Amino acid sequence: MEQITPFFEKKSDCMFCGSSFHSMKLRSKFIKILSYDTDFRPIYSDIGINPLLYKILVCPHCGFSFSEEFSTSFPPLTKDVIREKVTSRWVPHQYGGNRTISDAIKTYKLASYCALLKKEKHITSAGLFLRIAWLYRETQPEHEPRFLALAQKEYEQSYSSADFRGTQVSEIKLLYIIGEISRRIGDFSNAARHLSMVIEKQKHTTETKIVEMAKDQWQQIRQLKAN
Repeated sequence: MEQITPFFEKKSDCMFCGSSFHSMKLRSKFIKILSYDTDFRPIYSDIGINPLLYKILVCPHCGFSFSEEFSTSFPPLTKDVIREKVTSRWVPHQYGGNRTISDAIKTYKLASYCALLKKEKHITSAGLFLRIAWLYRETQPEHEPRFLALAQKEYEQSYSSADFRGTQVSEIKLLYIIGEISRRIGDFSNAARHLSMVIEKQKHTTETKIVEMAKDQWQQIRQLKAN
């Protein structure tokens, strides 16, 4: 009997050039989450079985890199810009096999650049930057604050433009993540303001776990100020 492994190859089509390619994915039954950081980073029981490493699809033919959160439509002129800035400069590279954390960071950076050129929603770009920060937290924590700050900016613009609506990110979760990222990078006034906004909405939400997390983080800020 053939043994089932955690990894399998999945066929995808590039949303930019239309070419087909294969990427490695993980079977869900092998993924075990032990806990979550306060900014929702999942901590897996096996560092080698981490679905975050395989979230980004990189077309080996044209270099366009994207996730399932990307919209399928391209605003006017963006294809020309992507063709000039990405595909014309692409040196063929394969990210379809097993990935290290370093490989994964490269794929997220490629996707964040493509998202910028494609004019993706701020909520999508924010998620890419946050995941880069998570991966650096495990390997090179000195680089983490830079990408948390980029995520904070994109999340704030998402809230201002309301482009998070219709996604899996609720208003409460968005306010919380802005507050928690702000706390992590030392922007305590911004953190307190957004966490307070979460707490103020506690009577109008069913996401009580996030409200409790906001209270915990707000209390930490208060204690820091007291000291």
